Amino acid sequence: MMLPHRALRLPALPIAVLIGTSLLGACSNPEKTGRFLIDPPVAGVQVPNRLGTAELKDVSLPEYAADQEVAFQTGDGAVRSNSDNLWADDPARSFTTTLARAISDVSGATVISEPWPLAQPPARILEVRVERALAQADTTYRLSGRYFVSDDGLSGGGTNHARSFDIRVPMTAQGPAATAAAASQAISILAQQIATLSGPGATIATTRPAASDPFDLPPLF
Repeated sequence: MMLPHRALRLPALPIAVLIGTSLLGACSNPEKTGRFLIDPPVAGVQVPNRLGTAELKDVSLPEYAADQEVAFQTGDGAVRSNSDNLWADDPARSFTTTLARAISDVSGATVISEPWPLAQPPARILEVRVERALAQADTTYRLSGRYFVSDDGLSGGGTNHARSFDIRVPMTAQGPAATAAAASQAISILAQQIATLSGPGATIATTRPAASDPFDLPPLF
């Protein structure tokens, strides 16, 4: 005697698994992720070469600016970001290499990001510490901080510079593309400022201790 036919039933998947699978499919779409470049415009001006050869240390960025997501400020003062909008390269590396190239282009100096690749050591060491790099709620991009030029890369003597910068670029639109364009323009302006050793700050001459007389020894007794 034949048993009545029964439809084959698969075990039901938990709702959480179905939701997770759906979200994974949505997040895996590469077309929803935008990656934005830092690409300073050509300055269109040339300034005298006051740096010669200089090694640019890795630029120090605030944590939010060093993150892969493009940050922006909202009206409540909060700094926010979106995982769909990313920088195309590591922000600190991109800022450093782009700034070195921009300084070289505008002045004719040989500015190279560390590590220094040439056999002849650089005559100067350049360090940039960024305190703010942000598309602000007032529709301006602000790049501020300090830079330092040590003129004693070879001999341990010379002139040093400790100067500050506070660059504001108006933004005609909002969004990651506008942020990338404004950041690129701000880096171009900073390159001109560093190339001319300008900005508020101080010029400090390196002083060397007087050479000691080998015969000028303290008494033994």
